[in-house]
Amino acid sequence: MVEPHLAMMRLPPARGSRDLESDRPTPERSAPLSTVNVRYLVDDVDAAIAFYTEHLGFSLLSNASPAFADVIRDDLRLLLSGPKSSAGRPMPDGRRPGPGGWNRIEFVVDDIAAEVERLRAAGIRFRSDVVRGPGGAQIVFDDPSGNPIELFEPADRGA
Repeated sequence: MVEPHLAMMRLPPARGSRDLESDRPTPERSAPLSTVNVRYLVDDVDAAIAFYTEHLGFSLLSNASPAFADVIRDDLRLLLSGPKSSAGRPMPDGRRPGPGGWNRIEFVVDDIAAEVERLRAAGIRFRSDVVRGPGGAQIVFDDPSGNPIELFEPADRGA
C-alpha cells in the first residue's frame, strides 16, 4: 500500500524504505501483489530516472535506457517508457503514444506548503498555485516529459 503520509517521510527519504533486493521482481518471482504499476511515457528515460530518484525518493530497479527503466517507491513501481520502448510504438491508426495529459499519480502530504517550497527550490515548475477545497489542498507539477504529479494535503491534516 502506498503510504498516505508522505510528508512524515518527506518525499526523498522513501528511498531505501524497503529491502529492494528481496522485493525486486525476477524471472522466477513476479512483483509482489501489493505493488501498483503505473506506466508513464517519457521523452528521455535518463532524465526521468534522475527526476524521480533525486526529487521524489524513488529507487532504480532496472535501466534499459533509452527505451525503458523502472523505479520504485514503497508499493508504487513506475514504468518509464521512452519513445524507443514497445509502449511508444505507433497505434494501428497512426497515433503515437506520448507523455502528458491530466491522469496522474498523487502523493498525500502533511504540509503542502513545505513540499511546494522544497520542490520549487529544486527548480520544479508547477502547473498552478495550490488549490484549496473542502477536501483539502492540491497542486500539480510535471516530470521532465510533462507527465503530471499531484501533491495533496487532506483537510484533516491542517490544510
